[in-house]
Amino acid sequence: MKPAPDRIYDTLKRYWGFTEFRPVQLEIIRSVLEGRDTLALMPTGGGKSLTYQVPTLAREGLCIVVTPLIALMKDQVDRLRARAVPAVAIHSGLSPRQIDIALDNCAYGDVKFLYVAPERLATEAFRLRVVRMNVQLIAVDEAHCISQWGYDFRPSYLRIAELREKLPGVPVLALTASATKTVADDIMRHLKFPEPHILRSSFARPNLSYSVRRTDDKNGQLLRLVRNVPGTGIVYVRTREGTEQIADLLRQEGTTAAAYHGGLGHAERSLRQEEWLSGKTRVMVATNAFGMGIDKSDVRYVIHYNMPKEMESYYQEAGRAGRDGAPSSCILLYSGQDVRTNEFLITHSEPREDLDPRTAEQLRERDLQRLRQMTGYCRTRRCLRQYILHYFGEHAPDTCSACYNCLHNFEEVDVSRDAKAIVACIAKTGQHFGVGVIAETLCGADTERVRKYHMDREDTYGALGQLTQKEVQERIRFLLDQGVLELSPGQYPVLRLTERAEDVMYGESTLQMKTLREDRSAPARRAAAGELEGDAAELFGRLRALRAQLARRQGVPA
Repeated sequence: MKPAPDRIYDTLKRYWGFTEFRPVQLEIIRSVLEGRDTLALMPTGGGKSLTYQVPTLAREGLCIVVTPLIALMKDQVDRLRARAVPAVAIHSGLSPRQIDIALDNCAYGDVKFLYVAPERLATEAFRLRVVRMNVQLIAVDEAHCISQWGYDFRPSYLRIAELREKLPGVPVLALTASATKTVADDIMRHLKFPEPHILRSSFARPNLSYSVRRTDDKNGQLLRLVRNVPGTGIVYVRTREGTEQIADLLRQEGTTAAAYHGGLGHAERSLRQEEWLSGKTRVMVATNAFGMGIDKSDVRYVIHYNMPKEMESYYQEAGRAGRDGAPSSCILLYSGQDVRTNEFLITHSEPREDLDPRTAEQLRERDLQRLRQMTGYCRTRRCLRQYILHYFGEHAPDTCSACYNCLHNFEEVDVSRDAKAIVACIAKTGQHFGVGVIAETLCGADTERVRKYHMDREDTYGALGQLTQKEVQERIRFLLDQGVLELSPGQYPVLRLTERAEDVMYGESTLQMKTLREDRSAPARRAAAGELEGDAAELFGRLRALRAQLARRQGVPA
């Protein structure tokens, strides 16, 4: 029997003290109560747990919550017990005797929530008990882990389909904070949904300000940010060693900071986590092992010291800022070395033993494509919030008036003519070359690659000689961002034309690209040349022109 709508609101008020649901929460709860398999896409901090906790508490029966995160299990069980709700968790930290007692309580007692790691679904103890439980709902947290096209594939998640066979008629609620259309379709297929059914909350987080800082001095940039942005923060670093070094750097500057990574013992990780949660430690410097399942609402900033390998993990980690709705910052420190390091890690990683060579190569290419999209985020002049939302298939306005790109000192430049030259160069050279070679050709650079491929014989050679290589590369990235160009798959991607390229070549519309305004100190520097007169001034001008010409040929700044 379905609970009346009043019962749903009574449950919300009784256990959480709220009188209204957040957007989409009520729609998901009603779908669950109707017995429909449902995939819920909600941002970090969107209140996913309530979508399975409320319907379970509003009726008889138990909910099995599958999650890979012991920290989340413990946190959720503690919170439910604090509300006088019987809940247990089954994970590797328990003895066999403790596991048996917990499962018996689920089968014969009054337990409402059983949190279980996916690996436990295959154990004999679980398989024997689960058929005796009055299970009303299966909730799958971090559901993207079931898809090999997701960014955190875990083969153990595939066993959830076997659980469904043992519990026919029990609906599934799959939850994730990051899934593209391909991953969403894969989730529903693996979980054996009879029909596709997706409920989506907007991924927009209006209180978050996104920023990318391109710098070769990450330590200095980090120290300035931590010094000037008040409140609690998280700094994500790629390696365990790096977390220790950055935490030590912050402590030397007078900031209470701690490192968190998988190399620490369980007791030490728990202690550092509790000190950060309580406010004793201001900054947690962590690998991506930290954050999932940690409920701290007043994180004022999340800084990525290294660029992640894909947008999904960046969005999820950055989303741990500002869960209380207050203004918060998500800052990524970027350098070109980040791209090269991530490319190396992807191309030289050992393939999983459970994959055949063809699938392993497909996944490697998928990872490289995601890296290119992540790199695009770091280099784009577009609104950063719009870039994120478009990646996840959501429409967004051209400006958010809050991110670095929208607030910074940019101006729009008409690059229609430059775009035609770029498209023509790519087309006439057979779409066989990457960004670097095309930029060198258009600048008229005299480089080894240009000579090797005889690019100096092309009629587009030097077509954009008034620009530097960096400026041409920025325009190429802009065209990639606009969908006029695309990069081919593979370790050495080449530029290709899309259907939109024809509109650029022969259409009448203009292309406006955001670019940084010129340094206001430049006129002062040029004034020095203005002090010269007569032959000296003429010679200075000719030397300056020659320097610019030589720089273009060599592919270096003038």
